[in-house]
Amino acid sequence: MKVADLFKHRGESHAKHHSEFMQWMSPTVREYWGEFLTKANNRHLFTRLRDLQQPAVNDEVEAPDQPKVAEPKPIVLKPEAQTLYDELQLKLGEVIHTGEWLDVSQERINQFGQVTEDMQWIHTDPERAEAESPFKTTIAHGFLTLALLPKLTDSVDPEQNLFPTAKMVVNIGLNQVRFPYPVKSDNRIRAVSTLSKVTPIRKGLEIEREIKVEIEGVRRPGAVVTSVIQLHF
Repeated sequence: MKVADLFKHRGESHAKHHSEFMQWMSPTVREYWGEFLTKANNRHLFTRLRDLQQPAVNDEVEAPDQPKVAEPKPIVLKPEAQTLYDELQLKLGEVIHTGEWLDVSQERINQFGQVTEDMQWIHTDPERAEAESPFKTTIAHGFLTLALLPKLTDSVDPEQNLFPTAKMVVNIGLNQVRFPYPVKSDNRIRAVSTLSKVTPIRKGLEIEREIKVEIEGVRRPGAVVTSVIQLHF
């Protein structure tokens, strides 16, 4: 039997059984059954059309046109910025500044507490701290240590300017901050800055430094931060 005759025979057989099945139905049920078959055939037709619209596995699919993104213009540094960039590239990973020792007195701690309205007894009550604190004395606020970074790194001293050729130094922020050990009242601290990264930007240079705040006589630092500044020329 030919394939065409086989499909024809199967179709006639299905039609015969369907006709006999319809005779057993009441007129009402027969009407609903006809609507059901029509919807089912339509869904099958829509599915077939959708499948026909999908590309075959091995067919090449043309990607939709994407808007062209303009390539960023290359950064051209001013001569003084280029000179400093070249110098700093040779100092990556090296200590570029060590500040002077600074006394963190109880008076300084109290003043910071008044300005920030953080007058917790662990900072401002020496007698209670001696009796109840595990450190047996008051400790500086962690944010006081951070607030002293401009002083500790000589960033506010025009006589000790680390980048004298820059017109302006802008503090961008801190990428990471840790306080490994508390700074106690009357401790002396200093900052040691290590150059981590130098990046050309449109206005000049962006510089990352790891700054460790050392405590005199203590092995662990009071703070370790990653500072980001920009030099504008």
